Amino acid sequence: MRFGLQLWPQSTDWPGFRDAALAADAGSWDSVWTWDHLLAIFGPWEQPILEGWSVLAALGPLTTRIRLGLMVGANTFRNPGITAKLATTLDQLSGGRAVLGIGGAWFDREHEAFGIEFGASPGERLDWLDESVMLMRRLLDGERFDHSGPRYTFRDAVCEPRPVQARLPILIGGSGRRKTLRTVAQRADAWNTSGTIEEVRDALAALTDHAEAVGRDLATLEKTISFPVILRDRPEDAKARMDELMANNGVNDMGDVPHLLGSPDEVADAIRPYRDLGFETVIVRMAAPYDHETIERIGEVAERLAR
Repeated sequence: MRFGLQLWPQSTDWPGFRDAALAADAGSWDSVWTWDHLLAIFGPWEQPILEGWSVLAALGPLTTRIRLGLMVGANTFRNPGITAKLATTLDQLSGGRAVLGIGGAWFDREHEAFGIEFGASPGERLDWLDESVMLMRRLLDGERFDHSGPRYTFRDAVCEPRPVQARLPILIGGSGRRKTLRTVAQRADAWNTSGTIEEVRDALAALTDHAEAVGRDLATLEKTISFPVILRDRPEDAKARMDELMANNGVNDMGDVPHLLGSPDEVADAIRPYRDLGFETVIVRMAAPYDHETIERIGEVAERLAR
C-alpha cells in the first residue's frame, strides 16, 4: 500500500509545515496533502490557518518525489477554470506531481465570513461539483470549448500550458450515496473516504452500483482511505502523543473516525481489512505540530502490510 500524509494547516507556521513535508519527501511517503479551508475547522475557528494551494505551490520546487494535493478542495471557493489553472501550475512547479483534489464543500462558517455563495443545500453543491469536475477534466485534457450549464458558463475556454502529466488525476472526496459517488464513478481518477469497515464497505457497494450503471471499471479508480495515525511501540504512548497534538488544536480528537494509535503491527492489522476491500492508499491525518516519529516510521507499517 501507498501512504499519504495529510498535514493540518491550522495552528502551525510555514517552517513547521514545510519541514514535515520535506521529511515525508525524504522518507517512505507517496504523497503530501493539506486542507482547503479559510478558517480552522477543529476547535476555535479563529485559530491561524494557512491557505492550501499556496503551501502546495511552495512545496513544489522544494520536494522531489511526493505527489501534492488538497484533501480536498472546496468547489464553492473557485470557478472550475481557476481551479484547473491552479492544478496545472502546481503540476508545472512540481515537475508533474499534482493531484486535483475536490469536494462539494461543507463548512458554512467560512462561506459566511467571506461572502462566498454556499448554495441552498448539499444537493445543490453536489450538482455544482458534478458540472465543475466535468469542466476541469476537459480543460486539463487540453480541450478548447464553450459551455452553458446550470451553474457555469465558459466562452472559448482553454488552459495553457498543459499539465506535465499526460493525465493530471482528479480525486473526489466524500461518500454521499446518491450524488457524490455517482460523480466519482463517472468522472474521478481517485476517491477518498473514511469510516469504520462497515461504513466503508457500504459506501464501496454504492460506488460499485454507480460504476456498473455508467460502465466504469473500478480497477481504474485509485481508492484512498484516511485515518489519524500515531506510531509508538506502546499504545499508551501513542495516545499520549495524540492528546498533545489535539490540545494544540483545541480539541479532544479528530472526529468520528477510527484513530489508529499503537505499534506498526497494530496499525497494519487495523488497515488490512481496508486493503482487502481494494483500498490502495492510506492518507494519514496529522495535526500540528506534527509527529515526526510517525513520519519517520510509516515504512514499518508498509513493510508489515507487504508480508
